[in-house]
Amino acid sequence: MISQKFVLFPLLTLLLVSVLLVGCQKNAPTQEENKSPKKDYIRKIEGKSEHIPDEVVAKGEVLVAYSGCADCHRVDTKAKGPAFRDIAQRYPVQPAYVDMLARKVISGGFGSWGNPIMSPHPHLSIEDTRTMVYYILSLD
Repeated sequence: MISQKFVLFPLLTLLLVSVLLVGCQKNAPTQEENKSPKKDYIRKIEGKSEHIPDEVVAKGEVLVAYSGCADCHRVDTKAKGPAFRDIAQRYPVQPAYVDMLARKVISGGFGSWGNPIMSPHPHLSIEDTRTMVYYILSLD
């Protein structure tokens, strides 16, 4: 016959280990608490958007299609560069932003969307680039 001491000792040990594990888990930070604060990827700029004529949007879409923008950008998803819809969500359709973005396409740049570097596109005219930006901003 097995002594009660040999049966109770393993059960008490198991119970003690279980209590310790449960107690430690209650004090452990959750996965949410371990995450650093999420940066706002889009950082929307507030402002009223102007209307973009349909013919400008259509022309801009063609210019974007033939310019090589798809090498680094997609319409809906982030690739090497930001998604066009994310750009459209950040900037209101206003001449100052259209001009700034058009000049950035031509001269290139970095830092607006994190680490990606946008190559300069000096072969594009400012007029065509503005039309392309209007198309991109129409995607919001």
